Amino acid sequence: MEKRTKMSMQDRAKIFLPFNGLRGYYDLILKVDKIIEPKDELTEDELNNLSNVFNKLKRKMIVTIKYYNVDGYESISGMISRISAENRIIRIVKTDISLDDIKDIKIEE
Repeated sequence: MEKRTKMSMQDRAKIFLPFNGLRGYYDLILKVDKIIEPKDELTEDELNNLSNVFNKLKRKMIVTIKYYNVDGYESISGMISRISAENRIIRIVKTDISLDDIKDIKIEE
């Protein structure tokens, strides 16, 4: 009679893992199912308010910015690490945001 070797716990756990025959399918469904939000055009009053707030901004200030990113609006909070009026970019930590994509800026106190 042959002696049976004991299976390791790791090999035993692999037996019970679910089989995924459609690898990537569910990620694709989520990607296709995503709703794209159109970018809003700001009114002249909103642009003036945004300009006034922008003129108060300085490096190392903590802000929350709502901006358009590829397919919808996102908010980011953090410290301003760079402001470039020439390139029309503001950097929050490591994220560069175009001034044309900004919808709202709130200065944290």
